Amino acid sequence: MDDRAHWPTREEVLRLAEEHVCPDRVRTLTGLHADLVIGRREGYRMWDLDGRELLDLHLNGGTFNLGHRHPALVEELRVALDRLDIGNHHFPSAERALLAEQLVALTPGMRYAVFGSGGGEAVDLALKSARRATGRNRVVSATGGYHGHTGLALAAGDERAAAAFGSAGAPGEFVHVPFNDAAAVEAACAAGDVAAVILETVPATVGFVPPQPGYLAEVEAVCHRHGTALVLDEVQTGLGRTGPLWAFERHGVQPHAVITAKGLSGGLYPISATLLDDWLGGWLEDDGWGHVSTFGGAELGCPVARRVLDLTTDPATVEHVESLVALFADGLADLRRRHPEWLLEVRQTGLVIGLRFAHPQGGMLMTGALLTAGVWAIYAGFDPSCLQFKPGLLLGVDEARAALAALDTACAQVGGAVAGG
Repeated sequence: MDDRAHWPTREEVLRLAEEHVCPDRVRTLTGLHADLVIGRREGYRMWDLDGRELLDLHLNGGTFNLGHRHPALVEELRVALDRLDIGNHHFPSAERALLAEQLVALTPGMRYAVFGSGGGEAVDLALKSARRATGRNRVVSATGGYHGHTGLALAAGDERAAAAFGSAGAPGEFVHVPFNDAAAVEAACAAGDVAAVILETVPATVGFVPPQPGYLAEVEAVCHRHGTALVLDEVQTGLGRTGPLWAFERHGVQPHAVITAKGLSGGLYPISATLLDDWLGGWLEDDGWGHVSTFGGAELGCPVARRVLDLTTDPATVEHVESLVALFADGLADLRRRHPEWLLEVRQTGLVIGLRFAHPQGGMLMTGALLTAGVWAIYAGFDPSCLQFKPGLLLGVDEARAALAALDTACAQVGGAVAGG
């Protein structure tokens, strides 16, 4: 029954969400004047239920990499609904097989694709595979990393989040070291008892700190010396966001596992994949039920994901991304010159951009100011001095310039207010 004639108002939605869904989140966002209730959405635009139009530079972590409701992806899902449903995870599936073939062909060194419904599940599977292949239990990750909120993924991420749910593991089981410190990784792995080193190629939730030249190659060498698996989480940095399909390709390294999710769904149907090489995926050869996921690789999502890969790797898309990267590099350099006391650092890796401001909550303050200017971008959860600024692959040039203009206005407004006390 279609009851949209009686659809709740924005205020009613906020009340119900605070009562039954996410009370603290609603109160926090309300305090930031970012209490959105999204209604219509199209391309890189979305509209609050009160009619406010916003340019989306958050993309829900890259989920809307190709925009909201991309027409080609919507059509793929519509056609799939005429003949498919979730499918049965026990049996081989043409849809999963074709998507796996495509992913493996596009990802250097990989042999297998194991599907899930979200990034946390995919990370859990990679770490389980590393433990099984090595016979070891310990996991090394970066302080301030984020890999999802499921079991092993939560433990490998930020220590505070894991401790809040009693998920930190046994003492010494999950070791956190500073990002960009290869010596710390070496020290953690020296005993030869580490199953996996897992890293976001560019850590998102601390404000997209880029890996220093040579860092990932040094980590790769450490892993090889000690028989440790290298797992790279590309949930927010993969699928063309840094230029090549995978961010690790910029660094000439070869991981044993690659995680993808969010944008693989096209923003339409949940799907994730854990890509494994021969070593980590060896268990698939003799244990067909070693990992099962009822909704993993749901057949309705597979054709959408295949079309996502087609669109992402299309030469026209790659060329457009290159032009956007240059446009934002020039524009942000200009903003840095215009607001040197406020905009302290521009961290740009392709279209993965973190902006650090001269206030401990600078990113938070900019989130509110940009919202007023009609742009939705969110602060970095583990470092609120930073703003995550994430243009989509197909963002129009005029939209990109509008985003930079809004950022300029917000910098002048917030920076001036902070400087004035």
